[in-house]
Amino acid sequence: MTASHPAVEATGLVKLFGSNRAVDGVDLTVPAGTVYGVLGPNGAGKTTTINMLATLMKPDAGTARIFGHDVVRDAGIVRQLIGVTGQFASVDEKLSATENLVLFGRLLGLSGRAAKRKADELLEEFSLTEAARRPLAKFSGGMRRRLDLAASLIAQPPLIFLDEPTTGLDPRTRNQMWDTVRRLVSEGSTVLLTTQYLDEADQLADRIAVIDSGRVVAEGTSDDLKASIGTSSLNLRLSDTGDTDAALQAIRQVLGVEAALSPEAARISVPLLEADRVTDLLVELRSRGIHLAEMSVQKPSLDEVFLTITGHGASASDPELEGAHS
Repeated sequence: MTASHPAVEATGLVKLFGSNRAVDGVDLTVPAGTVYGVLGPNGAGKTTTINMLATLMKPDAGTARIFGHDVVRDAGIVRQLIGVTGQFASVDEKLSATENLVLFGRLLGLSGRAAKRKADELLEEFSLTEAARRPLAKFSGGMRRRLDLAASLIAQPPLIFLDEPTTGLDPRTRNQMWDTVRRLVSEGSTVLLTTQYLDEADQLADRIAVIDSGRVVAEGTSDDLKASIGTSSLNLRLSDTGDTDAALQAIRQVLGVEAALSPEAARISVPLLEADRVTDLLVELRSRGIHLAEMSVQKPSLDEVFLTITGHGASASDPELEGAHS
């Protein structure tokens, strides 16, 4: 591993399940020391892509390298450089949290004492100390998710794959997971995470690839993706709906755009092409005696991003695309 190599460099990755192309020519470059988000709806090919990069599946076409090492020819080396947290828990139901982490540590070559020390550190970080000896059958879904992530961090690998790590977690646990990701990157790790949540990519990712139907359909920063589907909107609710026509006229005059009117004529949505002109509009409305009951600025939502870039909403899924591997 050298600093000159990207953490991940994939070109033309393809994976077939029968006649379905679950991954259809994916290209990815993930610089070392960053968080890279892979965003897409269920069945888009995210998990299958991760599985190929993590040596869990062989590509049917294309190449992938982890820190310069080919995932097929150098699979043994690659596995020493990565940690993987999949969508489903890999922990043993019959063992306690401590026993699970110690087992993973021992399998990775740590001494018994070192494995126990590392287990205790991770249990503390993920707020699982009090439940360390409790049977996993009594763990909540969020607790299992945290334990699964802890298990993937035993060896502190330079590259960590997180496959939808916060799906189903409560807000507090999700924020805790985000803090852990930030810490890992600050300490030199690279994180590649898949998610359906734009807010998660917003919070964490330096760059994002949007995957749909097995292909990368957009790539860039979170702001790039939002900008690509349109501008934010200024939402106004008038105190008196009788002022609606005058307000629409003022918007055309000051901002030079046509506003959308809600059916009850109480709310006006204005494309925000020039944010610094909003003050001019507010001054004009006041000069005309038009009073506002409410004002807000709304950025494109998650579903708007998905709908525009992929042609369907974030909840859309096609499980056949990834077979049993979605």
